[in-house]
Parts: sequence; structure tokens; C-alpha cells
Amino acid sequence: MSGKSGATRWVIVAMVFFAIMLNYVDRQILALLKPTLEAEYHWSDQDYANMVSAFQFSAAVAFLGTGWFIDRVGLRLGFAIGVAVWSIAGMAHAFATGVIGFVAARVVLGAAESIGTPAAVKSAATYFSQKERSIALGIGNTAPNIGAIVTPLAIPALAVAFGWRAAFLIAGGLGLVWVAVWFAIRVQPVAADGEQPTPIAWTDLLKDRKTIALAVAKVLSDQVWFFMLSWLPDLFHRLFGLPQGTVGLPVALVYVFAALGALTGGWLPTRMMAHGWSVNRARKTTLLIYAVLILPVSLVLLVSSPWSAALLLGLGLFAHQGFSTNLFGFATDVFPARIVGSAVGMAAFCGNMWSIGLIQLAAYSLSQGWGYGPLLAICSGSYLLALLCIQLLVPVIVPVEESERGSGLAMAH
Repeated sequence: MSGKSGATRWVIVAMVFFAIMLNYVDRQILALLKPTLEAEYHWSDQDYANMVSAFQFSAAVAFLGTGWFIDRVGLRLGFAIGVAVWSIAGMAHAFATGVIGFVAARVVLGAAESIGTPAAVKSAATYFSQKERSIALGIGNTAPNIGAIVTPLAIPALAVAFGWRAAFLIAGGLGLVWVAVWFAIRVQPVAADGEQPTPIAWTDLLKDRKTIALAVAKVLSDQVWFFMLSWLPDLFHRLFGLPQGTVGLPVALVYVFAALGALTGGWLPTRMMAHGWSVNRARKTTLLIYAVLILPVSLVLLVSSPWSAALLLGLGLFAHQGFSTNLFGFATDVFPARIVGSAVGMAAFCGNMWSIGLIQLAAYSLSQGWGYGPLLAICSGSYLLALLCIQLLVPVIVPVEESERGSGLAMAH
């Protein structure tokens, strides 16, 4: 591969990074503006939980089709369509006048944004070799965290200066700019089949133990991520009385740690493999490290400072993002580029659908006076359970050989 082509592939990483960053800016705006919108529209915690659940449900159902859509129509066109639709849906929030309007906008936003995950993983499988893929995934998986850092720092300021509607319009407009730039880029794939529209045998995927392992692990880890994304600003507000203008600072710090987790999640297994470790040993050891690191997250209820809480929650999301990066790495290890979008989409459907339960449980727990204790306990133990399921279902990770990519799915029943 020429140096120019190799360098241009990293432009793809940058484009995926910015798309997913904008994805998370769009989805997190509502959480950051919750106090403002709550006061204007007289929402209850249950109203808010229902809006978030509508987003999650829509995204979950769409994941059944968006992974297939990306594999079927190709990465280039499919990703552009997804970003365009979710950007327009994000801007539509500015015109909502009540709960129903926000729910409708969240439904379309969730459906369109579901394309981001399978598209990002497929990009790594299509444009990067096995040795480079974990690094590419790690960089790409920092994007949600950068979005989650930028949003609490920028959105409250925008809302104060220009009104809350401007925040939705500006974020959505940036997505439409991204689409134009995406179409201007030309890169040669490493996996020749990765850009080609391909029919997918879903029945084969559903029978594969690797698909089940990925889906179960996504269920157990995604519930934590979406709970944190939806309720973290409220947690700081309730535990420490932080007002709208200052709650964004500790929340941003939490996501700084999360971004570092994604980067280390890509770097760590790559270094292990460079020192002669097998893919199986490197991947599972890395997953174990991150599963252990999230165990102390419940201690946030015992601290008196929002900054101490931010450090503990930051460690938790550092662990989540490192774990998540390696789940995507696991997917590219064991599935060919031609079907990895479908496999990730199916797993993400399961993760998003299950996450609705924890989001609703949060509203119920708060209404019953239980607080965040039961929810944080669930978060702390989820990752060790996820790794146990992977070990039971896939005792040894056997990577798909580069020569086999495009020749079909090597099933392990």
C-alpha cells in the first residue's frame, strides 16, 4: 500500500471520529438541558425517562436493520444517509413544543444514529489490517467521550447565549457539513469485500456462538453506558445540588476519563500482541482488566465532593470504554468485514433494548426514594459477568484470517 493511501486511511478514522462525536452531542443535549426544559414544559422524571426510552427503543429496533443496511448498500453511501437523517432529526428538536414533539424527534434521531456503531466497526474492518484495527477502533471509540465532554462545556453556554433551540440547530448543521466532506474523500479498502453490497445470511449469524457472546456482552455493558449518558447530570444535581451552569464541569471530567479508556483499550491489546501474545490471550486479559476497574463505582455514594465523585465515575467509564473497544475488536477478530456490520448491529439491538430497562429502573428507583444505589451496584458487576459469558461461549478466540475475508462466514457452532 502506498504511503499516500495509508495516510488517507487515517482520514477515514478522523471522519468516523467526528461523525460519532456529533452523534453523541446530538443525543446528550437533551440530558444537559433537562433542568431548563423541565421548567419550561413541566416535565416529570417519568416524562424524561419515557423520552430517553423512546430513543433507546427506536435505536434498538433500527439496529436490526442498520447493520444489514450498511453491509447491503455499502459503507460509503449508507453512513452518509445515516448522518444526514440524524442531523435533520437533531435540528427538529428545536421546533418541538411539548413531550410528544420531543418524543417524535427522539424516535427518528435514535433510528438514524443506530447506523453509527456498525458503520464505525465496519470502517475499521474495511480499511485496516488486523494489526492496526485495535488502534483504529480505540481512536474511534474515544469519539463518544469527546462528544460527551464537548456537550456539557458548550451546550449550556450556547443555551444561555442564544436559547436552547440554537443548541439543537448548530449541532445538526455540523452533521450536514460532515456529509459533504465524507463524499469528497476517496480511500482504497484493505478488505476488498468490505465496501461491496453483500447479501447476509441472518440465520447463520443467529446460530453462531460468537454472535451470541457479542450480544450478551453488549447487553451487560451497554446498559451501563446508556444509564450514565442519560442520568449522570441528574446524579450530580441530586447528590451535590449542582445548578445548570456548573453541572457540566464534573460531567465533562468523567468523559475525559472515558476517552482515555477508549484509547488504552485500543493500545493495550495491540502492545500485548506485539510482544507475542495470542489474540485470545491479549483480548481476554484486556477485558478482565477493565471489568475489575469498574468494581468501585458504587463508592460514589459515600463521597462528599462532586470532584471525588467525578473521579470514581470517570474510572468507571474509563473501564467501560476500554471494555467496549475490545468488544468491537472481538467482533472484527471473529467476523469477516463483509458481515461485521450485521453482527455488530444485531448485538447493538440487544444492548439498546435491554438498556431501556435500566433507564426505566432509574426513574422508578428515584420515585421510590431508593436513589442511585441499586443502579450503581448493577453497573459494577456487569462487566465480569459479560466476560464470563464470552469465555463460556467462545473459549478460544480464533481470528478470521485475512485470506478468508470475503470468502464467507466461518461458523463455529
